[in-house]
Amino acid sequence: MRHLATDWRVIAVAAALVVAVAVAMLRQFFKTPESAESEERRRRAQLNQIGRIVEGLVVELVEAPASPAPEISSSMFSARKAATPGNSATTLRRLVRYSYSIAGVTYETAQDVTGLEERLCLERLAAGHPASVKYDPSNPSNSILVADDWSGIH
Repeated sequence: MRHLATDWRVIAVAAALVVAVAVAMLRQFFKTPESAESEERRRRAQLNQIGRIVEGLVVELVEAPASPAPEISSSMFSARKAATPGNSATTLRRLVRYSYSIAGVTYETAQDVTGLEERLCLERLAAGHPASVKYDPSNPSNSILVADDWSGIH
């Protein structure tokens, strides 16, 4: 009888683990995807905290039409659209292209600064102007020119 009670405890613990794993998997599966804007905001905040500053150069300011967001389908029962109401393909996105050098390697990239125009002082922004760039020391190609509470424009 004692052996049977031990077996039931092991079975109960195993069943609880299976249920916990199933709940975690279902939660991950049905989790709403993070929007591109909030993901970019999180990236900027993280770079603003850990980033090192290097001098760079503004290459150009580009205004490009926003691309429509693709439809996301996580299962045959759940279809969600990533496009939010009010976003249209005619909305212009502002990109600032800039370059910087670290350890002899020159990087040229662009940052979407739509919504951060007040931090940029666009009237002072011109090609060839120096700017401070914050970059990730462990991944120097990951960089920002402006964040929500920091601007590298001189």
